[in-house]
Amino acid sequence: MWSDPIADLLTRIRNAVRVRHKQVKVPASTLKVGIVRVLREEGYINDFDVIEDGKQGILRIDLKYGPRGEDVLHDIQRVSKVGRREYSRIADLPRVLDGLGIAIVSTNKGVLSDRSCREQKVGGEVLCRVY
Repeated sequence: MWSDPIADLLTRIRNAVRVRHKQVKVPASTLKVGIVRVLREEGYINDFDVIEDGKQGILRIDLKYGPRGEDVLHDIQRVSKVGRREYSRIADLPRVLDGLGIAIVSTNKGVLSDRSCREQKVGGEVLCRVY
């Protein structure tokens, strides 16, 4: 049992990118699917799918690299942790690398990027920063 399954997801993705894997598999959950969906919409990964295994399912993530093999996803960091949650209003949402990166936020409208949060005028728990 993990104390922080979101940190486990981010660590598995970070480690897979560092060793140039094409795919990474993690146990699935609704929140993890939301995070990976935002990563796909923002262009940090190619695609993902959920494989049913009769238990909780497995999330298979296809990682993305540039045309010469350079990293598209340079770093992904957990912001809100189990011991200290980080909530943010719309005006206080972080701008990662002055807009070159994204923050993934859990809101009452689902898991969104910081750009989508500003468009929909909603705040929430800042889960992680990606750049």
